[in-house]
Amino acid sequence: MTCDDSIVCPPLGPRRRAIESRSGPGVGIAPRQEVQTDFGLNLGRSRVAAGRGVLCRRPHIGPNRTAVRFWGVSDRFAPVDYGHDLEFGVFLSPDALAAARTLELAQLADVLAYDLVTVQDHPYQARHLDAWTLLSAIAARTSAVRVALNVANLPLRPPAVLAQSVASLDVLSDGRAELGLGAGAFWDAIVAVGGPRRSPREAVDALEEAIAVIRAVWAAGGGRAADVDGTYYSIKGMHAGPAPVHDVQIWLGALKPRMLRLTGRLADGWLPSLGYVTPDALPRMNAAIDEAAVAAGRAPQAVRRMLNIFGGHEYLRGTPAVMAERLASLTLEHGTSTFILGSDDPDELRRFATEVAPAVRDLVAAGRSGHTMVVGPGERQRARVETPAPHDPDLPTPTPDDGTRLSAALPWDESARPSAPASEAPYLQPTIPQHLVDIHDHLRAELEQVRDIVDQVRRGQMGVGAARSVINTMTMRQNNWTLGAYCESYCRIVTGHHTLEDHSVFTHLRRSEPDLGAVLDRLSEEHVVIHDVLEQVDDALVGLVGAPSYGADATAALDELQRALDLLTDTLLSHLAYEERELIAPLARHGFS
Repeated sequence: MTCDDSIVCPPLGPRRRAIESRSGPGVGIAPRQEVQTDFGLNLGRSRVAAGRGVLCRRPHIGPNRTAVRFWGVSDRFAPVDYGHDLEFGVFLSPDALAAARTLELAQLADVLAYDLVTVQDHPYQARHLDAWTLLSAIAARTSAVRVALNVANLPLRPPAVLAQSVASLDVLSDGRAELGLGAGAFWDAIVAVGGPRRSPREAVDALEEAIAVIRAVWAAGGGRAADVDGTYYSIKGMHAGPAPVHDVQIWLGALKPRMLRLTGRLADGWLPSLGYVTPDALPRMNAAIDEAAVAAGRAPQAVRRMLNIFGGHEYLRGTPAVMAERLASLTLEHGTSTFILGSDDPDELRRFATEVAPAVRDLVAAGRSGHTMVVGPGERQRARVETPAPHDPDLPTPTPDDGTRLSAALPWDESARPSAPASEAPYLQPTIPQHLVDIHDHLRAELEQVRDIVDQVRRGQMGVGAARSVINTMTMRQNNWTLGAYCESYCRIVTGHHTLEDHSVFTHLRRSEPDLGAVLDRLSEEHVVIHDVLEQVDDALVGLVGAPSYGADATAALDELQRALDLLTDTLLSHLAYEERELIAPLARHGFS
């Protein structure tokens, strides 16, 4: 086949999933003359069309590759990895009859260190909560996960208003809002709600205009005027509201050729769902995005490749190891770097976070670093690193306990804490302990933030007297409620973390290493004590909210909150340091589950 200069051929990415042998990297791939593009992608047997800047290539036949036809262009596609960091998220149902459960699942995802919590947006669905209101509640109940509609129903969400909603949520959540966008579907239902009916072409054109409006509003945030002249969406002299506090990403749910090309030209991410796309279709769909990106002067890597996944789908059905292997292959062969699990089952969310996601990270890290593919007799091929020598990897250093105590007495005897016996077993999962330290660091940072807020309220309280105006009194009330909401959220995070450890991690470690029994028993007992201290914090918050805004009663309420918070600080920091000291090595040997 010859390369037609009128066609922008799909660029090849670096072959991250190296298969090494005596013949060197890329066994089974025809020898290549590589050309480095301005975008950092290696194009096999490539050339740049003279005087036109059009990237073209001839394809190579890799192992198990067959010819595909992409909308009239015959080509073969080699594996491509865009090199993005891996992200994992959850896709929750906005079930109006199970609102409390949805919020609890979002909090669980936050505790489990997922990166994203997303919900679908179908305003015409009577069984659903309003997605944007739900997303705002989720953001208020969580502290680390980013939140997004998956995807926003554009025909029923005017883009100028949607842009301000996203920016406001980004401000309120401290930079945790993203935006998934769809052109619209189910037009009869959309019309029934008062929305427009659009043809496929009109829907894509309207989406392109909407993106222009949304970005213009964000760019003009802070009161400057924004103007966009479009057929479907226009703004003229709009004084935009607050600007987002971070660079909000726009992800498109795209399947058809025009939508894929729009994604390549304008979007920050591509977000389809497994079931609507198949692994076999990903190469040609990625190629369409890449072509459009290059034609628009963008790097193909500018578009993150994402995927909604479902554990029951036939491609992922099997053990956690099988799921991890197949997701890793989607990263190494097709560049998918964000996986969003659709599930309302808390056990499935836990299993995925503790068993699948860490394994995917390890497999992708091995594939990108060029580790040898290890295949045992009768075993399916997978990227696997050979077992490290005992104690060979560097493990994170346990956070030290400096001995500082703010309370007169603690509810336990620290000198009675048992220690686990030494072990010479190898570190089979050396990356796992860092996840524990990261979670603990987050808890420590959040605790420090709670203490800072209490200090701010105290300083404001001491300045408020009986002569203060009603406005100042109302402001103090708001400060108290804000503090209460923040502390309440923090208490839920700590409790969720301990529940996960008691019900999953500790059970696994006890089974894997029985000598840890005394340490695990002590840690579980301390979880109960910390829970009691959290109850004291909660009681103090109730007292603060119910107390007058000034005077002796207000001061006494703040003092009681400070006492409870000091005790929480002493117990929690001491407990986290003890847990890291005792469990970092066992977790490196056995993992979370």
